[in-house]
Amino acid sequence: MLFLVQSERLLSRNHQGLLLRGSVLVSIQIFHRVLLSLQVSGLAFLVLEARGIAELQLSEDDPAFTPFNAGRLVRDAQREMDRGAAARDQVVVGEGTWEQQEQHLVKTQSRGQALGEWQWLSNSLSLLPPCAGAVNFYSQYGRDATFTDTEVGRPFRSLHTHHLQLLEWQGRPHKVFSVQGEHAKHYHLILPSFFHLLQTLHRERRHFAVVFRTFGTDLPRILHAVHCALEGQHPQFPALQDLTLPVELTAGRICCSRREVVLSRGPERISTRDDGRKLYSYFSSLQGLGGFQDHFDWWARNQFSSRGGKPLWIDPHDSTVHHIFIDDNIRLNDSDTIICPQVFSERGGSCARPAPTSELYDVCLVQTNLLEAIADESYFLRCVRRCEENYERYLASAKSQLCDAE
Repeated sequence: MLFLVQSERLLSRNHQGLLLRGSVLVSIQIFHRVLLSLQVSGLAFLVLEARGIAELQLSEDDPAFTPFNAGRLVRDAQREMDRGAAARDQVVVGEGTWEQQEQHLVKTQSRGQALGEWQWLSNSLSLLPPCAGAVNFYSQYGRDATFTDTEVGRPFRSLHTHHLQLLEWQGRPHKVFSVQGEHAKHYHLILPSFFHLLQTLHRERRHFAVVFRTFGTDLPRILHAVHCALEGQHPQFPALQDLTLPVELTAGRICCSRREVVLSRGPERISTRDDGRKLYSYFSSLQGLGGFQDHFDWWARNQFSSRGGKPLWIDPHDSTVHHIFIDDNIRLNDSDTIICPQVFSERGGSCARPAPTSELYDVCLVQTNLLEAIADESYFLRCVRRCEENYERYLASAKSQLCDAE
């Protein structure tokens, strides 16, 4: 589960400093809105706005992130090429049972080196390569729903089993909030850590809006589930009914081409053809909860690189809003990532430059660690806080560069 959160920073955060994936409390005042992307069972986009308005976007394209179990890969060259080609065809992970998705999650975090046959360098999973030359097991061998039952994946079986247990729905299955997996077991449709994020933001008086973004077709189900949760129907989070977030159940679309990006939802239609700032302004002003389906074919046509990813606009000269995108498919490798970040070069300008993921990593782009999001209900809060802290420095750097240029 993934969710993109576009959140606007509040003027006053009271006793909290950063927000999103995790929990750290800091007393600080901020003057920007925050846009965040988080990983939930669907998609999400959070926007926390100045003076206490926050909007949250979720995105659900791939319920697994790309971890690296450090390993040493030893295989012959021909097999490597064949496996690599097969792996690229297995990009979308949002389908299947939680058991299959968890298998993919563990597998994608496995890392090794190409030497002949696979040898693990470590039994620990990580989002980033633990050492030079380490490769992702999934990128070489593709998706396998029985990974932890194989000899090479057996070291991670207990980890896989543990996180599945954490995901299990307790009590009678719920027709909205639970989903049936294998062996008649039921699991959470949306990670509890996401609902904990909403509940905490409300408790800390951070008003927010939520926008879900996905390449998939699950928006109606996710929007309905969150709508029901906000009506107090979730048995674990009844206090969510205290949140006054209007829900737009009509899913929108974002279509990309070389000339423009077009957003449409109901009677709304906004294009970047004449003014590249229009969609930035649109997302920055969103309130309530809604969702958009992004353009998967465009991403595929661009070889699943940042050029064809979900568009996100950043203005380092606008201290009133902070856009944060949280997605498990975010990679530091721009040839294999899911977001297309564009940064406005001038204050108030309409022209934006493509930005490398590395420039905005943990500033406006967060690569979701799904295992942590499953195990730690405060995970998303920590992520937000970390981004907000780094964003302060990013704004200061942009301001300094602007002064030097003048």
